[in-house]
Amino acid sequence: MSEKKVGFGFETRAIHAGARPEAATGARQTPIYQTTSYVFDGVDQAADLFNLSTFGFVYTRLGNPTVAVLEERVASLEGGRAAVAAASGHAAQFLAFFTLLEPGDEFVASRNLYGGSITQFGHSFRKLGWTCRFAEPTAEAFRAALTPRTKALFVESLANPGGVVVDLEAVAAVAHEAGIPLVVDNTLASPWLCRPSEWGADLVVHSTTKFLCGNGSSMGGVLVESGTFDWRRSGKFPGVAGPEPAYHGLDFYETCGDFGFTMKARAVALRDFGPAMAPLNAFLTLAGIETLPLRMERPVANARKVAEFLAGHPRVAWVSYAGLPSSPFHALARKYLPRGAGSVFTFGLRGGYDAGVKLAHRQLTDEQRTAAGAGPEVIRLSVGLETAEDLIRDLEQALA
Repeated sequence: MSEKKVGFGFETRAIHAGARPEAATGARQTPIYQTTSYVFDGVDQAADLFNLSTFGFVYTRLGNPTVAVLEERVASLEGGRAAVAAASGHAAQFLAFFTLLEPGDEFVASRNLYGGSITQFGHSFRKLGWTCRFAEPTAEAFRAALTPRTKALFVESLANPGGVVVDLEAVAAVAHEAGIPLVVDNTLASPWLCRPSEWGADLVVHSTTKFLCGNGSSMGGVLVESGTFDWRRSGKFPGVAGPEPAYHGLDFYETCGDFGFTMKARAVALRDFGPAMAPLNAFLTLAGIETLPLRMERPVANARKVAEFLAGHPRVAWVSYAGLPSSPFHALARKYLPRGAGSVFTFGLRGGYDAGVKLAHRQLTDEQRTAAGAGPEVIRLSVGLETAEDLIRDLEQALA
């Protein structure tokens, strides 16, 4: 969804989307609704709320007014139809896959992922009967990895930590040819740099803990539905487009249409497993999002300066940053990330492990670290708002 279609610019929506003055007092800022429960007008209204016949709040495990503003805001910024927030990025991923998969189902994920996601997908999900097949993040590799049990493809738009940029449009085409959705983790890019739904993504997840919040205070995650995927067409998703026994036989896609997946994720997965976002965390994340466009500009500019410095340093063997013309992902970055290639990247030191700072990648094997772009000689940088010259000076003395 382009900004022209939305009607308001990204910066305006980052401040106002989903919010309105508080009715009782006229307060401009979204209040922190620090409550577990809500009062109903009567049994009929309560029944309608619990049966999803009308919209409202029944219990903060399923929804909260402060959290709802965050959900609407992120959905707007991502060009999506609806969203559901969770306690962390991993929780948002769990909500997505629990809603997508049945025991025995599979999905294909990029090898170039955040280490925590590799562990979640490769080990913990396996205990639930879900199999993740890891592949190189290319259309050809994903197509080759498909099986009759594959229910989704999963990539990071900008991979953590290796800075790999995925050809989202091509991978989305593979997913849709197979009648399955493309799920994109857009954490490192943020919707300011990339909006995957514009390139065919059907579901977008974030760890809001990172750039959306931006101040290191609040854990959180969010799952956004684009609203364009036909959950009935392939017949592969009876849990979304079919009677749901955990909700009185309700067909979420038939009842809720283009936000049926989100409602299923909320009404069943969030309700039954309970990884709800705290209202205070939603409030602090909303405050962070108001400055997202400004905050992304400085780290991206700093990262480019730091990457250029490292690329010219004699002790550095290589730099993996898509913002550099030498990167094999530079063309993809210009297509999908025209405002900049993010601020997290890796570089390798000459002399391998012994030449660098001792690094900790405790969740992955040596082979998994190398496949993810974090081999023994690799250092990962997350560049922030500091003065670029200070960062370069600190790196220079460390390399010396």
